[in-house]
Parts: sequence; structure tokens; C-alpha cells
Amino acid sequence: MSKELISALIQLGAERGIDRDAVLRAAEESYAAALNRKHTSGDIHVQLNSDSGEMRVFRGRRVVEEVLNAGAEWSLVEAQAIDPSAVVGSLVETEQLSPEVGRIVAAQARQVLQARLVQIQRDTIMNSFMERAGEVVTGQVVRVDRRNLVLDLQKAEAYLPATEQSPLDTFRIGENVKALLLEVRQTVRGPEIQLTRTHKNFVKKLFEIEVPELLDGTVEITGIAREPGNRTKLMVASRQPGLDPVGAVIGQRGARVQAIVEDLGGEKIDIIAHTDDPAEMIGRALAPAPVLSVTVDEATTSAVVVVPERALSLAIGAGGQNARLAARLTGYRIDIKSDNPNPGTQSDDATSEPADVAVVAEPEA
Repeated sequence: MSKELISALIQLGAERGIDRDAVLRAAEESYAAALNRKHTSGDIHVQLNSDSGEMRVFRGRRVVEEVLNAGAEWSLVEAQAIDPSAVVGSLVETEQLSPEVGRIVAAQARQVLQARLVQIQRDTIMNSFMERAGEVVTGQVVRVDRRNLVLDLQKAEAYLPATEQSPLDTFRIGENVKALLLEVRQTVRGPEIQLTRTHKNFVKKLFEIEVPELLDGTVEITGIAREPGNRTKLMVASRQPGLDPVGAVIGQRGARVQAIVEDLGGEKIDIIAHTDDPAEMIGRALAPAPVLSVTVDEATTSAVVVVPERALSLAIGAGGQNARLAARLTGYRIDIKSDNPNPGTQSDDATSEPADVAVVAEPEA
């Protein structure tokens, strides 16, 4: 192999993001594979000198007590003549094959090398995406199949299944889509980059991108609960005296939170100020419903919340959504009751339960 060819290989590797050592190692393995095929062997390896272009070919033989295959085995006497430290079971190598591999072997080696460089490039790209798991990426839709999307991330393609999309998501070919890089998964077709837009951390990361105070640590997200396509509740705290965490996250005239709402297709977002008082925290989590009282039982991590009868439906939310999100956000089992003293009186909520005990919301397991 010439010095010019090695330089060309190194340059090709650099263009594909493959480092010099990996290119040389792939070239050595490819020529060794071609030579092993030619000699019906498995014990040949190659060393390349990247400065001179010189190729050295070595062959190893196993030291055995009785030689049965002269081309692949040494007797102890033969081995110790080459390497005095050799013992039975050792692998002793000699530089006995000509580095002139011939055109057929060279062609086979180049073919193997090309495939290996492609595989190395693919592995390098996939490893770089593995390191970015949990980050938000942007890709362009290149294929759509029953709402399952394939996105072009420039260096690789990623998969955004319909199950990982919000009910509000509607995308067409050519559109740019933001999503959370969930994982790089091994499939029968090889590594596959999996994305999601339903995970609660997707909303969290969008806020970290949009709100500088979250990145510099002056504001912190202390809790998040989400039902994709419907509503997200976000609890934030300030680490800087005098800084309003809710105002910082919402932004001037709501600009910051509105940008996130647009990214989510119109999903509602409630921003709540953190407090260490469990009763006050639960009351805030049930916003926008007014709360009359909260009784907390720390031993059972539960709370009984009393709301005005007129606000019972608001506190519960459609299908119990507001109560569920509040329970997930706070970590408390929440019993919501109306202030109606008559248990037999029905609230304006569309349930068959008495107004006295309207709903029980459980936190996430």
C-alpha cells in the first residue's frame, strides 16, 4: 500500500468524522481479512506504517505438543528457535508472508474496507446521538406512514412513532419538528434513533431552551406533570432573592410560555410557584380553581381539599384531569370535596357522586 493511498484513506475518514487511528485499524483488518481468505487461514494480521505506507504481514502459529497442521502449528522446538520464551499453548508470530498482496486480494480488501468505513461512520454517529439522549433535537419530516414520522437529523434519520406524538400534533413532509431524543435502540435493521413528544421532560427541556434563568440556575423546575395534548402543570422556584420564578418563566407579556405552547400545538400550561408548605402547594396545584381549605395528613401523604360548590367542576377538570395533574405534581393523594353541607345535593359536575365527596386523585406510583 502506498503512502498516497494511506493519506487518501485518512482524508476520507476525516470527511466522514472517523479519526486517523480508526481508519488505519480498519485498513489493517480489511487487508488481513482478504489475506486470510486467500490462504484459507484465520491467523494473519497486518501492520501499516502511516508515514511510509509500508505494509507488514504477520502470521501466527499455535505451539502444540504434536503438530497436526504444519501450516498453523509449531512444535515447541520450532517455536523456541524463534521465541525462546515460547511454551505449549503460546501463539508465536513470524513475518513470513510477502506484503505483495496482488490485485485480487487488494480489490477484496478495498471492498471490505469500504464497508467497514461505512459501519464505523454509522457507529460514530449513533454513539454521538446516544450521548445526547434527553436533549431536544430538530429534524425535518421526510416520510409519513399513518402518523409515524421519519425525521432527517442531517447526520442520521430518527423515528417518531404516532404513540409518541401528542393528539394535537399534525405534521407534513418538509416540516421541521422538535422532539426529545429518547434513546438509540438496537433493532433487526440496526440502530434506530427513537424520539418522543409526549414525555414530560420534553416540555421541561423546551423551557430550559427558552428561559435563560433555568440554564443559569437562578430558577429551577421543582415538579412537572403532564397529559400530552391537554395540559401541563409546572412548578418553579427561585434561587435568587427577589426574583419572581413564575414571571421569569412566563416572560414579558407571556412571550416565553407562549412560544412553548406553540411548539406543543396549543397545549395548556399552568405555571405554579413552589412552596415548602404542602397545604399551600396543593392549593396552588389545583389552580385555576379557588380552594377554601386543605387538610394534609403527612403520615399517609394525602390531603382533603374543600372547594366552593360552584368551582367543583373546575377543581376536578374534564374527566378528572386537573385533580390528577395536581396529585402527580405534588405527590399527594387528593380528596376533593364541595363546601355544600348537604351530602345529597348534586353539584353541577357531571357525576353521579354526591357533592360532598367529588373525586379522589392519586399521585403517580
